Amino acid sequence: MPSLHGESPACSRGRGHASARDIGAIFRRHGDAFRRTHALGRMERRALRDISVCRTGALGGHRDVCANCGCEREVYNSCRNRHCPKCQALRQARWVAERMQRALPVRHFHVVFTLPAELRELVRAHEALLLDLLFASASETLLQLAADPKRLGGLLGITAVVHTWGRNLIFHPHLHCIVTGGGLDADGAWVDSYERYLLPVEVLGKLFRGKFLDGLARLFDEGKLAVSPRIPERVASLLQPAAFARLKNTLYGKDWVVYTKAPFKKPDALFRYLGLYTHRVAISNHRILVVRDDSVVFRTRDKKVCQLTPLEFIRRFLLHVLPPGFVKIRHFGLYAAGNVNSKLDAARSAIERQCGIGETTPAPASPAPVSATSDWRALFHDLTGIDLGSCPHCGCSLTSTPLPQSSHRSRAPPPAES
Repeated sequence: MPSLHGESPACSRGRGHASARDIGAIFRRHGDAFRRTHALGRMERRALRDISVCRTGALGGHRDVCANCGCEREVYNSCRNRHCPKCQALRQARWVAERMQRALPVRHFHVVFTLPAELRELVRAHEALLLDLLFASASETLLQLAADPKRLGGLLGITAVVHTWGRNLIFHPHLHCIVTGGGLDADGAWVDSYERYLLPVEVLGKLFRGKFLDGLARLFDEGKLAVSPRIPERVASLLQPAAFARLKNTLYGKDWVVYTKAPFKKPDALFRYLGLYTHRVAISNHRILVVRDDSVVFRTRDKKVCQLTPLEFIRRFLLHVLPPGFVKIRHFGLYAAGNVNSKLDAARSAIERQCGIGETTPAPASPAPVSATSDWRALFHDLTGIDLGSCPHCGCSLTSTPLPQSSHRSRAPPPAES
């Protein structure tokens, strides 16, 4: 029997995108119960709705027919919500293609800044404000230390992406930064970092702590960390002057976690790695192992698993829906928008000059980029080698006709450019 949302026969047999081990299927099955028992904001409601109907008949689609062999297939439209695990691949490919054309041909380090657990509830209550502060504090920390002639003495290039989840879907805000292994000095020369060392992580942690807590205190003094009816009572109690002072003292006494991973020498490895982080969502379908009426089991780390009730699984997933209009990928230093046509070009020229006289080892050439402006079908072909316009059985051209739309709002396939 066809499903309410028009799932394909393969999906009803447990294969394909709408199989039981699929976040959209979990949302369809338990979403109504979750709505009845939880207060949701506009973005959470939208994510729950969009993901539940993604690639089902509710959003419309088209039927491909091969005139030669008679093969038919129904293809349903995607929701294109940025929190949907099934809608990130093409967006990610376009983004990586653009970054490949802009990134400097040098080693890059991966630096991660993590906020202490004591701040999680406060960040959750004032998410846009405090995640902005996380971006500012981490980027200023890197740029300030690198500018010190005793450290590096140059302007770094930084691309940063915020994640709010741990492997078990708890709220765990942290910032991933991809940082150039060197910088542009005041004289326009390129200064290389050590091969496997960028900046001291202990100093990074202390400076990051100071900058974030200074910014937090400033927001508190300006009244921007206001208490509202939507803020949990535990968080409201932290925002009382005496409790806030105690919280600051506790946080100043902690070591804040900053760590640096080994650098990437080859641009293709860097770009593949970038793609893993920039458009990742809280959990992907492939991590879900078992879905029952009363539980969802998924992989975490080191072969461990986490088991939650379906409603708790949905609650944790929706913790990571970002505020409306929030920019989760940002660029600083040489990679900042204001420096792309000035200091970034100067840095590229300086690197080429030094490579030309043997002062630094040139990085291997970047792989041929996927066109960032390709039609989505052409981009899919570049990524997978599959031609969506040809019959999978005989190779002849397919003719597409729109499917009847359901009562749900319909959304067309992705446009040629985005």
